Amino acid sequence: MASIILPGPRRGLIDHFSRLHWPLIILLALIGGVGVVTLYSVGGGSWTPWAGTHAFRLAVAGLAMIVVALIGMRYWMMLSIPIYVVALVALALVPFIGDINMGARRWIDLGPMQFQPSELMKIGVVLALARYYHAIRPEQVSHILYLIPPLVIIGAPVGLVFLQPDLGTAIMIGATGVAIMFLAGLSWRIAFLGALGAIAAGYVAYRFDILHDYQIARLTTFLNPENDPLGAGYHLLQSKIGIGSGGLAGKGFMMGTQRDLDFLPEMQTDFIFTIFSEEFGFVGAIGLLALYFAVVASAMSIALRAKTQFARLTVLGVTSTFMLYILINTGMVMGLAPVVGVPLPLVSYGGTVMLTIMIGFGLVLSAHLSRDPDGPAI
Repeated sequence: MASIILPGPRRGLIDHFSRLHWPLIILLALIGGVGVVTLYSVGGGSWTPWAGTHAFRLAVAGLAMIVVALIGMRYWMMLSIPIYVVALVALALVPFIGDINMGARRWIDLGPMQFQPSELMKIGVVLALARYYHAIRPEQVSHILYLIPPLVIIGAPVGLVFLQPDLGTAIMIGATGVAIMFLAGLSWRIAFLGALGAIAAGYVAYRFDILHDYQIARLTTFLNPENDPLGAGYHLLQSKIGIGSGGLAGKGFMMGTQRDLDFLPEMQTDFIFTIFSEEFGFVGAIGLLALYFAVVASAMSIALRAKTQFARLTVLGVTSTFMLYILINTGMVMGLAPVVGVPLPLVSYGGTVMLTIMIGFGLVLSAHLSRDPDGPAI
């Protein structure tokens, strides 16, 4: 007589917690630790004003990441469109109720904290596009009619962010969205035509003064910083000098001259890689980049084993955003890309960006747990 196999009990919260992708979590913590150490140096050997706050934010964001991870991907798929809509409405409200900081209106004041809707949108675009491509058939991905919704999903927030103005974040959201379209199966021919269209749009923006004067100045400075070494090109040249002067092993912890002599602006945010490279040298810089590479490799492995198209594209979208942060920030401080105000993930000082990144990796961890038939605990 055939035996009857009864289903086992659903796994509990502790068991799901133990099955989190702990190597990925440890890698993220190590990168955040690099940020704490570097900010301690930038602060002149003090936990204030940046290092202590960065460590506290890292702990809070890590807790948020775990909470997100323990919520199943099926729930995130249900919440994907509402999250996108909330982020889009918040972006639309920024010109009316947003606070101006450093010449741009990007933040909404929530009392004890400031909220930057464009950061939430980086998650919202990923979730909305992953949900859209989960619902259509592979042969529909490159059909002209099915290209309209994703282009609207991407174009609406890009336009609103560009008007703040925040060119760096607009590029990030647009590039992430295009990457998801391509990873969903968009044909090479359409992708090539889209690239030509983007180049043409960039030329039109430059030629007809759509860009702001400071944005044009950043582009011209990137092309030839030596034209104005004591003006617009000064900071980029100092950044390259700082990185180069670190040599193989660096000048030593808290021994960098860029920090001591205050040559660079925004040392705690945009140019923190310069400070780290000067103090820890080529070896330290490669070590940090190796940690980033390990994070990307771990996330890609999770994406390849995801159960659903939604989970796979969500993980790839979060990973694409993370990679763009790294490539743009390190590129701009080395003179390989224009300076557009993109921080180095988990190392640069900034609470909203850190929370966005960690929530994104919470979704990656959720996809990892959701491979199990029992699913996450919540």
